[in-house]
Amino acid sequence: MTEQVAIGIAGVGKIARDQHLPAIAGHSGFKLIAGASRNARIDGVQNYQNVEDMLAAEPLLQAVSLCAPPQVRFSQARAALEAGKHVMLEKPPGASVTEVTVLAALAQQNQCSLFASWHSRHAPGVEKARAWLAGKTITAVNVLWKEDVRRWHPGQDWIWQPGGLGVFDPGINALSIITRILPHAFFLKSAELFVPANRQNPIAANLDFSDALGTPIRAEFDWRFGPEELWQIEVTTRDGVLHLAQGGKFLKIDGEVQDIGAEREYPSLYDRFFELISTGSSDVDVSPLQHVADAMLLGKRHEVEKFED
Repeated sequence: MTEQVAIGIAGVGKIARDQHLPAIAGHSGFKLIAGASRNARIDGVQNYQNVEDMLAAEPLLQAVSLCAPPQVRFSQARAALEAGKHVMLEKPPGASVTEVTVLAALAQQNQCSLFASWHSRHAPGVEKARAWLAGKTITAVNVLWKEDVRRWHPGQDWIWQPGGLGVFDPGINALSIITRILPHAFFLKSAELFVPANRQNPIAANLDFSDALGTPIRAEFDWRFGPEELWQIEVTTRDGVLHLAQGGKFLKIDGEVQDIGAEREYPSLYDRFFELISTGSSDVDVSPLQHVADAMLLGKRHEVEKFED
């Protein structure tokens, strides 16, 4: 494919403005022609109140990037796929695992590309970590993913509602990385969920996983942390220790800092989306979301103090 793909964005919030719009503007394969948002506009393109209006008014539209909260994403994606448009889903790809599998079937039925994107997998240290861990005997994995919710989600009530994931909204970034870099599939054994008395979703969670070999994998997520973020993964093997920090932007192996190149998570996402469209294929991995669903199913809930934004 040599021509630019005409793309629209639905959900013009913080993540769209901070990441998606600059990534599209800098990508030679895409041309932004429209936006859909109830409360925001994008300068220089046509703007609509919703995805349906955008699809109806923009016959040249070829692809849609969905950045709205996950609770509304299924209906948006279904409308776009049924209109024959390629679709990229911000993480998490949906409010439930099953709805994403339904979308995958719709994409295939309508011969469209569907990309369930996991931006943290595109952090510069992730693929080098995956390559180093391939074939290694892993003895332990420890994940610490802690930040201040008031800094990263100020006034965003949707994250506390069913389908909003709570602390798993950032925690799923860590899960997306370890499901990519670890050489063996793993599963949840137990979880503790710490839920504010006035909210539906957890503000913190402790998760204990294992793989078929019995490897202990521990993850701790907390939204009550600050002032700086702690986004790190440590993998102990018989051949040394791998340490990913800053959400995958920093990599050490046995204490030696690795050269991993510049950070370009979202430009890399659009590279991948363009590749999928060009090859007529899809990329829909629900394993990080499945782990969150398992935590909600198996987790022991502890009520903690109320959270007031």
